[in-house]
Amino acid sequence: MKKTIALIFGGKSAEHEVSLRSAKNVTDALDKESFNPILIGISSDGTWYRFPDSTVFAQVTKIDDKALPPNAEPVALINEFGKPVLFSLKNSSKTSLDCAFPIMHGTMGEDGTIQGLFKMVNIPFVGCGVWASAAGMDKAVMKHILADAKIANAKYMLLTPYKENSYDEIVKNLGTPFFIKPANAGSSVGVHKIKSAEDFKVKLKDAFQFDYKVLAEEFIQGREVECSVMGHNHAPKASLPGEVIPQHEFYSYEAKYVDDNGALLKIPAEIDAETVKRLQAMAEKTYQAMGCDGLTRVDFFLKPNGELYINEINTIPGFTKISMYPKMWEASGLGYKDLITNLIKLAFERYESESKLKTSYL
Repeated sequence: MKKTIALIFGGKSAEHEVSLRSAKNVTDALDKESFNPILIGISSDGTWYRFPDSTVFAQVTKIDDKALPPNAEPVALINEFGKPVLFSLKNSSKTSLDCAFPIMHGTMGEDGTIQGLFKMVNIPFVGCGVWASAAGMDKAVMKHILADAKIANAKYMLLTPYKENSYDEIVKNLGTPFFIKPANAGSSVGVHKIKSAEDFKVKLKDAFQFDYKVLAEEFIQGREVECSVMGHNHAPKASLPGEVIPQHEFYSYEAKYVDDNGALLKIPAEIDAETVKRLQAMAEKTYQAMGCDGLTRVDFFLKPNGELYINEINTIPGFTKISMYPKMWEASGLGYKDLITNLIKLAFERYESESKLKTSYL
């Protein structure tokens, strides 16, 4: 019997448009013989809509309350007698759901927010849980966890708008150039390479538009390599690594999504076998330290002397046509359709395991 999978995309995030591109790819790749997709788009204002089919991705690049396709149906995800239900605000009809697949990058989707809702309505869901999602999204928290696990990552300073942020002090501690990045954002939104005090003043103002916590991080000269990880926390498996070779000054939002020639992707990366093993082991250790389950992409810097540093993790990595996560699994022998099926299977397995835990004392 087919399982009904809610594919959820959009949301209140600077990565809203990227989410729709990822969702189209996941929808196209989903095994329709095993799964019945329900397409749910969340507007940039937070309204939930159900769409009848994948034509929505050709109709809009953003879910906008003021410019909706005519077939958009407002809905709400609720719990009815312990079961997850999609409730229509249009005609009060109800649709039973078996699993949720969030394809929402950044805030309100990747940060534990929607994962908490899934837990509340008692629905299995693809990807990391509340804690790992929140910790992985917040780069400052992530760095604390990595440091505790003795996993190498770049030096940093935490900046906030409530105190003086001295360019000279940052240079003294981190050197120059250095990067600034919002603690809770992805896809390189608000990320800037800083080379001067004037540059710092202007670009910090931009970064604070996306979060009240901004990291100043040392610049590490090295190759940008990535690794896909999948599985339950106790038994993760890492893919072959890929390499991003930016054609811009760094792997910016424009390089990722706007400029078709913004970066060269080498999949698998041209790295010796011993380094590949070290990289995969470090990716799996990071996955476990961060409490990940389901999927995560782990990003590294590989220095010329062979040292590896974690850059960051992404608990809902991109699934666009050029995204690294599915491409690295494909290079490892796992095709797109099978990858999506495996991720859904992991969601059901985790839900079944967690359902055995007691939630009452008596």
